[in-house]
Amino acid sequence: MRKVTFSSRRHGSRRRHKKPTRPVQSQVSPQQPINVSPEEIPVNGLKAKRISGVMRLLMRVNQEGQTEMVEWDKNTIIRYASIPARDFRILGPVFSHSYNILAREKAIVVNLEFIKAIVTAEEVLLLEPLRQEVIPFVEQLRQQLPYKTQPNKLQGGAGEQEIFEMQVSDGMQWLSSPQLAEDLPAELPFEFQVLEIALEFVCTLLDSNVAELESDAYPVLDELAKHVSTKNLEFVRSLKSNLTRLLARVQKVRDEIEHLLDDSEDMRQLYLTRKGLQNQQFEAHSTKSEIVVNRHDDNDVEELEMLLEAYFMQLDATRNKILSVREYIDDTEDYVNIQLDNQRNELIQLQLILTIASFAMGIENYVAAIGYVNLIGQWYEERTGMNMAYEL
Repeated sequence: MRKVTFSSRRHGSRRRHKKPTRPVQSQVSPQQPINVSPEEIPVNGLKAKRISGVMRLLMRVNQEGQTEMVEWDKNTIIRYASIPARDFRILGPVFSHSYNILAREKAIVVNLEFIKAIVTAEEVLLLEPLRQEVIPFVEQLRQQLPYKTQPNKLQGGAGEQEIFEMQVSDGMQWLSSPQLAEDLPAELPFEFQVLEIALEFVCTLLDSNVAELESDAYPVLDELAKHVSTKNLEFVRSLKSNLTRLLARVQKVRDEIEHLLDDSEDMRQLYLTRKGLQNQQFEAHSTKSEIVVNRHDDNDVEELEMLLEAYFMQLDATRNKILSVREYIDDTEDYVNIQLDNQRNELIQLQLILTIASFAMGIENYVAAIGYVNLIGQWYEERTGMNMAYEL
């Protein structure tokens, strides 16, 4: 009888060869509209299917301050914002104590305190919007964005493509848009408005924490200087720990802003609106759009530099307050140590007095003992002599 063996290997002839598919050109637009759902974001010309995974709750805030709650997965967020996966991991819980302001091609990744956001030129994607600490920041966005975002477009009868010249009524003189822009107040781009709100919120929060710490620190330190107790020492120890953590938080935000101020290239990369206009100019090759774009110099980062310097100075002042509290704590500790050293010296002096007294009493006892022995010996000799005389 012939044995039949079964093998788990597949024969090469049974493999099905996939039919070659023609590559489909990507039709992804540079910026998705505000009402696009994650299932409708095209990938390689096809609608992306929802990938099974952990869904993240996001809040989308547009330029008018309108909000929308959505649930997207990680890959959808990365594809929509056009950011690398490593930048999205920075916004996760692993790097919750890191502070970053990263500039990418179409977005700015902001990780400051509990603010974890992806800022584009048209909207903000805010992670963890229902946290108790994030809700006030969301209210700030809703209140300030409609007032900060004022259109700089000149309303004319021909539309956006015909607003590159303006007629002055008195002399019928035509002004080009660069000359007109010099007279009009400059407006921050949307991404800088969001960055300003975030920095203002974080700096205000840190400043309030420092003020609260100062109000709690000085009375306790004064009480400790008057009366050293275990309760006061324990409170000062916890106060010093909170002070160290608060100083680290302020220092991280300050270092991140200082890093941006030291690198002009990073500041240029933060201009998302400018880069978008340059991309449109490159695609359109239009002379009129070239006039509008060229009024901003590529190397001009003055407005962003002034914005960052203002908050850098505010953080530096907050840091100086913390250092002053730390110096006051160190001075109080030195004063308490001097008091303890004085008490210790008094105890050593008392111990020395007791030692001398005990030594004197020991000598006195020694002399008394010698005298007692001599008296007993003399008395014994006299008694022995009397007994011998009696016997004789």
